[in-house]
Amino acid sequence: MTRFERLPKVHTIEREDKMNNYKSGFVTLIGRPNVGKSTLMNRLIGQKIAITSNKPQTTRNRIQTVYTGPKGQIVFLDTPGIHKAKNKLGNYMVKVAESTFSDVDVILWLVEPTTYIGAGERHILEQLKRSRLPVILVINKIDTVPKTAVLDAMETYRKEMDFAEIVPVSALRSNNTDTLLDCIFKYLPYGEPFYDEDTITDQPQRQIVAEMIREKILNLIRERRPRFVPAFELMRVQGNTISLSVPTSELREEILRSKTGMLMRIAELAGITGAIELEVVVNEEIRAARPIKLEDRVKYMTEKNPLIAELRKALDLEVE
Repeated sequence: MTRFERLPKVHTIEREDKMNNYKSGFVTLIGRPNVGKSTLMNRLIGQKIAITSNKPQTTRNRIQTVYTGPKGQIVFLDTPGIHKAKNKLGNYMVKVAESTFSDVDVILWLVEPTTYIGAGERHILEQLKRSRLPVILVINKIDTVPKTAVLDAMETYRKEMDFAEIVPVSALRSNNTDTLLDCIFKYLPYGEPFYDEDTITDQPQRQIVAEMIREKILNLIRERRPRFVPAFELMRVQGNTISLSVPTSELREEILRSKTGMLMRIAELAGITGAIELEVVVNEEIRAARPIKLEDRVKYMTEKNPLIAELRKALDLEVE
C-alpha cells in the first residue's frame, strides 16, 4: 500500500458519521541514535516491533507501524538515528531517516532531558528548520532526572525553534504517552484509515522474527565479546546461518576460535533449533565506525569511572 492509498469505502450512515471526525496520517520519529525512538513506538502501539538497544544504529530499516484508536489512525515511521555518518552503513541509515520528511504529516523529534544541545542535535535542528511540517518535540527519559531538569530542557529547546508542541514523556514507563497521542491527532488531516484496524505493522513476520533474533545476538555479543560487536552489527541472519564480514583475517580467526560456545548460547537465547552455521568472510574495504580496541578501553574506563561518561556526554565527545 503506497503513501496515498486508503482502504476501500463502505458507505453506511454510521460509518459516514464516524469518518467525518476521523483522522489519519503519517508520523515520523527522528532523533539521535538510541534516544528512545523504537521504545516509544513500541509503547504507543502496545507491541514490540522495532529492535531496541543502548547501541547506536540498531534500527536499520524504516519500520512502519500502525496505531488505530477512536480518534483515528497514526502510521508511524521509525527510522535509524540521524547522526553524522562515519561509514557506508551509517550513510545509508542517515539518508533513510532524512528522506522520511517528505512522506509524513507530522515530525516527532525525540531528545533527552538536558539543557546541553550538542553537535548532533544542532545537525537535526538544521534539517527541521527547513521543513514546513509541524514538529512536536518529545523530551524522553523524564523518569531519569528531577522535574526541574525537565522544565529547564523544555525552556532551552523552546528558544531554539518554534515547535508545534513540547511534550515530556517516559517511553520506558509509559508516562504521558496518552497526552502525546492527543497532540499528534491535533495535526493530522481528516480522512479514512490507510490500514484495517487489526494491522500493527507492514513488516513481514519473518523480518520481525529476524530482528528479534538479531537483537538477542547483539546483546549477547556486547556482554560476552565486546570486541566482536562491530562485526555482528553488520550480520545477516537467514534461517540457521549467521553471516559476518570483518576487516581483517586476524579478527576472522579470533571469532572462529570462539564460535562453539558462542553459537550454543546464541541458539539458546534466540530459540533456534538445530545447528547454527557461522560464515565469516574478510572484506578489507570495511572500516569500523570506531577502532575496536580503543572503544573497548573507553567502555572499560567509563564503566569504572562514571565521571568520565558524564564528561563525554557533556562535551559531546565520540571515540574516533
